[in-house]
Amino acid sequence: MELNVTTLEGKTAGSVQLSDEIFGLEPRADIIQRVVNWQLAKRQAGTHKTKDRSEVWRTGKKMYKQKGTGGARHGSARVPQFRGGGRAFGPVVRSHAYDLPKKVRALGLRHALSAKAKDGSLVVIDNAELKDPKTKALIGHFSGLGLTSALIVDGAEVNNGFALAARNIPQIDVLPIQGINVYDILRRQKLVLTKAALDALEARFK
Repeated sequence: MELNVTTLEGKTAGSVQLSDEIFGLEPRADIIQRVVNWQLAKRQAGTHKTKDRSEVWRTGKKMYKQKGTGGARHGSARVPQFRGGGRAFGPVVRSHAYDLPKKVRALGLRHALSAKAKDGSLVVIDNAELKDPKTKALIGHFSGLGLTSALIVDGAEVNNGFALAARNIPQIDVLPIQGINVYDILRRQKLVLTKAALDALEARFK
């Protein structure tokens, strides 16, 4: 699969051959969904908590005598059926993360990349560098390329000036190649890869 390479200014900078093993798969929604659910579950805080009957501050004295009232037999007022009592089977602090095989994670990333390539939402630029880190100038470059919602993935290190200029633009994310993930790819309309990012991806899936 061949794709044209452009510069930030919108000029042509040659073309690049994309690997069919990474960008030429038929996207499977079930695999992509598994990876996205795994990502979202892993980042859940899991800090929700309610008090059970052992944690409620309330008297433990027997409410009334066992017999002779004509009502149900009750002891502690901390039990869940009373107002002010503890919560039965409430949420507790825990991790929501679960394991997903490495092969499934890698396959999910390849399917997400293939989905962007198939939709025509993949853009390749020669580099993501700015001499003068000005947000206004970068917005002008993005409008020329037609980027309003995009994930930009660079090589091992993101250019500091580019990252500073891009961090205040809404719906624009900038990541190094180590941080590329399925969820961030799907949540933006366009995926922008530098040549360095493409080389790193090919080396990763070789």
